[in-house]
Amino acid sequence: MIQSFIITGFLGVGKTTMLTNTVKEHFSDKKVAIVVNEFGDIGIDGDILSNVYSEVLEISEGCICCQLSEEFESGVMEIIQKYEPEIIFVETSGVSEPFPIFMSMQNLGVTVEGIICVIDSKNLDSYKDNSTAKYQVGGSNIIVLNKTDLVDDAELAVVKQIVIEMKESHNIKNNLTGETVFSSYVITEANQGLVKKEVFEGVYKVDEIIGLAKDYQHPDHTHDDSITQQVAYLKEDIKFEDVDRILNNIPKSIYRVKGVVKVSDVANPIVINYSFGNVSFEELDEYAHPSIMIFIGESILDDVDALCEQYSYINIPKFKLTSF
Repeated sequence: MIQSFIITGFLGVGKTTMLTNTVKEHFSDKKVAIVVNEFGDIGIDGDILSNVYSEVLEISEGCICCQLSEEFESGVMEIIQKYEPEIIFVETSGVSEPFPIFMSMQNLGVTVEGIICVIDSKNLDSYKDNSTAKYQVGGSNIIVLNKTDLVDDAELAVVKQIVIEMKESHNIKNNLTGETVFSSYVITEANQGLVKKEVFEGVYKVDEIIGLAKDYQHPDHTHDDSITQQVAYLKEDIKFEDVDRILNNIPKSIYRVKGVVKVSDVANPIVINYSFGNVSFEELDEYAHPSIMIFIGESILDDVDALCEQYSYINIPKFKLTSF
């Protein structure tokens, strides 16, 4: 299971700088591919590698940057087959909306951890009325206020309020049900092009989730920030609707839910991926451990306790796992 993030935002907001700085800072231990889905210069120094669909630039050890020049899904499939990345970052064109890319990644079986819209905090007023910019905000569930070092606190508060209004008025909805596609979203800040680590916490591979499921005696540990994770186990003989009920009532403090569950009305175990209001499922062939859900967010322990009180089929182990 490959994870991905989609990066959107208007022309000149600092997407590429933010993306490369963030990847180097937070993902130096991962095999990363950065896909630039537009024409023009990438603007990153590196060695050009051969590829049918793109120029591929090696920007750091274990990280490549690809500029697709033909059909998107075919290019991404080739990158997956040749390079085998653990995480893919897709930077969209500054004049395009992110949701078609989101659908393409899902069609390829790639898990989308979040759609990140980058905002130019200094110059938002100059492009806030552009319809594409509005739908870039509306189609995202992580909004990054970039270039915050160029504005004061009062100016930043105004920017945040404008972004909230853009999001509420252009939040994408399901055409059939009329419900919003992303039930929640988060606004965070980037200083000098670097996004906070909390946006990317909990990007687990399946084998890492299984490793937690086998670990019943994990010691308590804490970190000096407020991002926490809580492991919970689900009772046997539950149905898919029981799991779905939990995921439809996730508090806003919880950014992500990862897990593997066995339910009585689905033949195979199910991998759960909840990220900022978006949920996807994938079946596993085999899984011999207890059903597990890992909740990740900001100061979430009370909210997870409340979920366990509301749904009796969730059990919290005696230890509490606090990150990171």
